[in-house]
Amino acid sequence: MTGPKTTLGKLSLAGAAFIALAGAAAAQPLTVVELFTSQGCSSCPPANANLIKVKDRPGVLALSFNVTYWDYLGWKDIFGRQEFTERQVTYEPALGHDGPFTPQVVVNGSADAVGAAPGEIERLISTSPRAKGPALSLGNSKVSIGDGTAPGGAADVWLVRYRRGVVEVPVARGENTGRTLPHANVVHSLQRLGRWNGAATTLPLPLPAATGGLSTAVLVQTPGGGPILAAAAN
Repeated sequence: MTGPKTTLGKLSLAGAAFIALAGAAAAQPLTVVELFTSQGCSSCPPANANLIKVKDRPGVLALSFNVTYWDYLGWKDIFGRQEFTERQVTYEPALGHDGPFTPQVVVNGSADAVGAAPGEIERLISTSPRAKGPALSLGNSKVSIGDGTAPGGAADVWLVRYRRGVVEVPVARGENTGRTLPHANVVHSLQRLGRWNGAATTLPLPLPAATGGLSTAVLVQTPGGGPILAAAAN
């Protein structure tokens, strides 16, 4: 009679260990990879392809932010938004740059590289400091932020709506005339929800019906283009 009980006990312990490991994996912080790109930039297609390679990697939130400052070359980027350009410009002083450039990849808000260079996105993912901020719980109508330490006393909370997957865009004018350019996880809107001061809090999200089938991500970030403290996505 002892044999079956011992076997069941071992199975129970193995199951508990599996559940613990699964929970630990689920709790791992997301690595946020932001690619600043433009359909009007001839150097950007290789960077777009590099982002596609990592977009489905576990623990990685890959986002394409299309900027506007190359529109004058003859092709207006159909995904470009001024607020995306402003986000990139805000990053530059802390990253040691005089101004924005494409294609630029920024990981966790704290390290950057030229996104077209082979292996650079993978290198940043493996070497950039991991987010060590508050716990996030993301639902359809709200985001709950746990307690913790907000550097400088407060952090910005950003809502990102993006189209999960790859979309291809034919370009009729400009530097990429005649090419069809793939884009991964294109961001369609960026909105500051509020601030987090270190205390546990809950912030409402716009109604899901207003998203047009877009996916949602929330970033808790040090103000002024600083490091991303926490991120969650559905």
